[in-house]
Amino acid sequence: MQIPEELRYADNHEWAKLEDDGSVRVGISDYAQDALGDIVYIDLPEVGATVGEGDAFGEIESTKSVAEIYAPVAGTITEVNDALDAAPEAINHQPYGAGWIVVITPATDVSLDHLMEAEAYAAYTEEG
Repeated sequence: MQIPEELRYADNHEWAKLEDDGSVRVGISDYAQDALGDIVYIDLPEVGATVGEGDAFGEIESTKSVAEIYAPVAGTITEVNDALDAAPEAINHQPYGAGWIVVITPATDVSLDHLMEAEAYAAYTEEG
């Protein structure tokens, strides 16, 4: 299982990457995509939607189940990965690359300190 060191992780398996411009790129972890199985559909939010930290903003449907996706930070969705409409399986193949889901621009300066570092997330996934 891949757990990139440069990312932060939420307890419901989203990853977050603080970009140079202060926005936060979000996806689901390798652990989550593996647990879901083959992803067949993703319900993406609209650009411009506002989300609170911990709010559900979309759903991922797989051959096994349906799971909600939660915002690791509060802000405005400024970009969605529209390529996932045609190829949701990109999340299975590249959860940290082509399978990213949204970019959130926080309303205020944001820190990702409330999210787990890679080592803590690795321990968390071993427990679960």
